[in-house]
Amino acid sequence: KHMAYLNKTIDWFLSKELEDIAYFKENPIEVQQRVLHNLVGKAKDTEWGVQYDYASLQKKNLHEYSQRVPLQEYDQIKHHIERMRKGESQILWDTDIRWFSKSSGTTNDKSKYIPVSMEALNECHYKAGKDIIAIYNQLRPESRVLTGKTLVLGGSYQIDTFSPENKLGDVSAILIQNLPFWAQWLRTPTRKIALMPEWEEKLELMALDTIKERVTSLAGVPSWTLILLKRVLEITGADNLQQVWPELELFVHGGVSFTPYRKQFDKLIDPSRMNYLETYNASEGFFAMQDDLETDDMLLMLNYGIYYEFIPMDTYHQNPQAIPLAQVELNRNYAIVISTNAGLWRYIIGDTVKFTSLRPYKIKITGRTRHFINAFGEEVIIDNAEKALAVACQATGAIITEYTAAPIYISSNEQGAHEWLIEFAKEPDTLENFTQQLDTALKRINSDYEAKRYHDKILRLPQINIAPRGLFNKWLEIRGKLGGQHKVPRLSNSRKLLEELLEIANPK
Repeated sequence: KHMAYLNKTIDWFLSKELEDIAYFKENPIEVQQRVLHNLVGKAKDTEWGVQYDYASLQKKNLHEYSQRVPLQEYDQIKHHIERMRKGESQILWDTDIRWFSKSSGTTNDKSKYIPVSMEALNECHYKAGKDIIAIYNQLRPESRVLTGKTLVLGGSYQIDTFSPENKLGDVSAILIQNLPFWAQWLRTPTRKIALMPEWEEKLELMALDTIKERVTSLAGVPSWTLILLKRVLEITGADNLQQVWPELELFVHGGVSFTPYRKQFDKLIDPSRMNYLETYNASEGFFAMQDDLETDDMLLMLNYGIYYEFIPMDTYHQNPQAIPLAQVELNRNYAIVISTNAGLWRYIIGDTVKFTSLRPYKIKITGRTRHFINAFGEEVIIDNAEKALAVACQATGAIITEYTAAPIYISSNEQGAHEWLIEFAKEPDTLENFTQQLDTALKRINSDYEAKRYHDKILRLPQINIAPRGLFNKWLEIRGKLGGQHKVPRLSNSRKLLEELLEIANPK
């Protein structure tokens, strides 16, 4: 009787979510205008709102918003966030913010600290969780995913050194810690285990704790999830995950491209019995989710308290001008700009997307505004690489002419790595020393790289190849790009460029 009542309640909640989704799909511009109107009204008495006269903006046509408020990157609002971390309120948002999500990617700092308000948790992240289930149940009406538990991988958090009232951590840890009580019943492992900071101990306890549960779905970053699942099979001696969790049917993934991991998941679990849904969420908010199991683009979620603008990438490096959602075009590369219910205003998050559909609005992630490697969630950007290479050169007496780097994907018997191809004007004292120096510097500069290198669990030591003299110029010459402003991309999330260079260096 109680179960029947619970199922009816859940069905009612999910039907309300689907109604909301249907409404913004039909009325996208109206919904986005309402979101911006609410954000501006909520923040009009904050320090930021007073500076840009949000009170008068509310009474005028909101197109003035983009004229009045400048585009922002992290370094431009960092001092505001530091004041918030020290306990000041009414700076960027009108409610007190006590949680800050820690992530890498900014050009100057090892970590950036993104404010996470209770509004962002409830109206964005947790609403997204309900929407994922609603969409999946609509796609798979026979689903029994809600009869069991979701295995969720989370990070950890700590007390802020600036103020004991505040906490810093991975966005996943913030979500787990603040989940409503009813949602805690639907996930595994226990919160105590999920939030442990020591990864190796946590991995072991997670595996042992979840083996005995009725797991019907998984949620997390593919790289970490894969390591946990392999450990589960080792402990149980099972050949595949269906022997451990017979009703497992869904993996909700995000954070990095799933393409390199798909074949490995197919080895662990029968692909005919497993469904995969991609999501696009970050410290700054939850942006999009797959709403069709047959296509790999994602529905842009327009009712989560986030107002979107887009900078065409062909103007990004000259004079960036953001356009509203109504003006975007298909298959053009855009940098995303967001204004959020946690006090980020016209904030450039650094990701690029293209639209695959305009009715409804659907996107694919195309990369970053800067060259990067993010195959495992490490988010190594050009600035990280340049600084780390400078350290390695200083320590080993090397001088670099050209370089590029790309990922080596995780295989069934080996962790992933970064493969570097470097042309030296003067070679280092030893390649081993150079490799160690580069790796140590990258760990110091980038906290996400440091986490993935922890005990070689996801990334092993970088692999460095010495390029023959003139290799990079030869590659440019072959493509008719020698001279001028043309140069070889320094970092790539794909191996295509690296393989081309290696082929020229070592023709078969």
